[in-house]
Amino acid sequence: MPKKGHRKRLKFRAGDVCSESVSVADFADADPAVVKSGRVKKAVVNAVEKEVKSLCGLEASQGAVDEVLTSAVGAHVGALESSEEAEPEEDTQSKAAHKKKNKRRKENSEDSDGHEYPVDIWLVLSSYIRPEDVCTFSLLCRNAWIVTCTAAFWSRLYKRHYRLDADLPLRLQPDSVEKMRCLRARVIRSLFHLYEPFTERVSQVPPLPEATPTTLLNSKCLLFWVQKLSGARPEPLWEFNFKLLKQEFYKNGRAKVLSRPRQYEDVHKNPDSDCSMLQVTTLNFIFTPVVMGMTLALFTLNVSTDMRHHRVRLVFQDSPLPRGRKRAEQGGTQVVLDPVHSVRLMDWWHPQYPFSSHG
Repeated sequence: MPKKGHRKRLKFRAGDVCSESVSVADFADADPAVVKSGRVKKAVVNAVEKEVKSLCGLEASQGAVDEVLTSAVGAHVGALESSEEAEPEEDTQSKAAHKKKNKRRKENSEDSDGHEYPVDIWLVLSSYIRPEDVCTFSLLCRNAWIVTCTAAFWSRLYKRHYRLDADLPLRLQPDSVEKMRCLRARVIRSLFHLYEPFTERVSQVPPLPEATPTTLLNSKCLLFWVQKLSGARPEPLWEFNFKLLKQEFYKNGRAKVLSRPRQYEDVHKNPDSDCSMLQVTTLNFIFTPVVMGMTLALFTLNVSTDMRHHRVRLVFQDSPLPRGRKRAEQGGTQVVLDPVHSVRLMDWWHPQYPFSSHG
């Protein structure tokens, strides 16, 4: 019986090892990370000895084989020791070379950021830009943005889409568009009469929005007027119009704003910029308080009490709400329109938006 605690060792047979079992890691050019001890296993030595005997016919000359194995093992150990000694120096040199390469690559990348093409080339390319892609084109580079500021760009855009049979208001006819002042605003308004994708976008707007618009909050009421609509409908229709100015009190100071060239300031003038009109049509006249100069704090659109129409509720306050502060439940001037036939929100470029006489 084997003694207690004695482990049975597995016997290694030299016949079980063939030439394919001897790997490169067993020789002098082995990787120090793989073979850290620098010692060759006895089983490997025996396998190598048998292979050398069979290949060289040295079965009888045992001493010669021992000399070969001794020299091979010595060379293997020496290579490992020399590689371990040279490893820190090689690592230092490789790190220094890597830093130099990264620095050189960074300098080359800074020097070759790209080619800057003149404004004339971007002006030629702008002749093939669709109206809906003007914003994307202006964001390509600074020179492309400068092109979109020029009067030539907006004049060419108008001429490309103008038709003689187009039903344009007098203020959007070619004679008026030739003026430099408010040229950009006139061309944009004209495109909603001339350019089919824009006209379809306006015609597909439903009479009642699917959700309550929230973009009007903190907008200042510039004008407010009521007019009676004449039509074939049996019941009278009254139109309540609120001209609102979107106020931006919380601009990000870190954002970099490009200054527009001075020679094109008149081209981009627009008295109705950031303005929109809320048009609410009711079935009868409703008395409303004066809210001009006040800020819209609440806008709700829900079903009327008769379940057949809608109800609009507007709450105006004297000052805009600070960011993060909720509106008080009580206070402010309230405007309730009920029953409501339609609600339309029109930006300054809409064909039915009241055109400013200064533009």
